[in-house]
Amino acid sequence: MNLLLDTHVALWAITDSPKLLPKARELIQSRRATVWISAASIWEIAIKYSLGRGDMPVSGQDAVGYFRDSGYRFLAVEAEHAVAVEELAAHHQDPFDRILVAQALVEPMRLMTHDPLVALYSDTIIKI
Repeated sequence: MNLLLDTHVALWAITDSPKLLPKARELIQSRRATVWISAASIWEIAIKYSLGRGDMPVSGQDAVGYFRDSGYRFLAVEAEHAVAVEELAAHHQDPFDRILVAQALVEPMRLMTHDPLVALYSDTIIKI
């Protein structure tokens, strides 16, 4: 299974957060799963970290290293992903979440999220 992690889920996974439920951790660690991180998530982490508000636990550069060390793969944002955003319903206004949904639908991948609004887009999205 190709599993695309929403930014917060990816951060929970690399920081061993108790917010990551055991079922989610099991899916991420499954030998049958190929775990993907979008370039959009790295961008989101870098932006939030650079703002210095303290709500981002790692820098973009550190996150890339942690994701690589965990064996995760990186998914580039392609033109087809960007175009697919315009077809999405207006459930969510966050541009990072919208591109992740579009990527998951175009590829196809299973997007793992904790956000109930993101989960509205498709029954293929895994809400944890």
